[in-house]
Amino acid sequence: MNRALSSKDDDPVLFLKPDTAILHNDEKHFYIPDFSSNIHYEAELVVKISKMGKNIAERFAHRYYNEITLGIDFTARDIQSELKSKGLPWEISKAFDNSAAVGIFVSKDKFGKEINNLNFKLEIDGKVVQAANTSQMIHSVDKIIAYASQFFTLKTGDLIYTGTPAGVGKVEIGNHLMGYLEKDNLLDVHIR
Repeated sequence: MNRALSSKDDDPVLFLKPDTAILHNDEKHFYIPDFSSNIHYEAELVVKISKMGKNIAERFAHRYYNEITLGIDFTARDIQSELKSKGLPWEISKAFDNSAAVGIFVSKDKFGKEINNLNFKLEIDGKVVQAANTSQMIHSVDKIIAYASQFFTLKTGDLIYTGTPAGVGKVEIGNHLMGYLEKDNLLDVHIR
């Protein structure tokens, strides 16, 4: 859903994060790193791959994940802008330690409707800063999985963040971020 990176006619934009980027929901605290003065939040629907797959057809992609949650792709926007302006890769602005906050996973069947019609939102200090429906995503979850599996073998436990709606912004020390999928609070992060 990140309109700055792609349109419906484009392929999804992919980047990788190492396992050290994962900030599990039970850890509760995200510490702003010393190397950046401009960390932004990007709330995203996250799917967990449930079986290995390569070159997955879009029509079969739904068979490769059973659980979903909400996550935050923390981005060092100052570093990203500097690297992009030089035409350099910008993974370090997105793949640093604890930059991928992940909520509590639930069965995708829990909500009793298609994954392509789920409301989600992010609140900071009780105020809604991002809100969207998965029907508004530039690329469906199944398209993202099919596309990524052309290049990477997807393994059980891999997490795919699917893009963010409008409303991204800077986090500050003391902020309390809460993420919701429909009415379920699945993500709870304090900024330190």
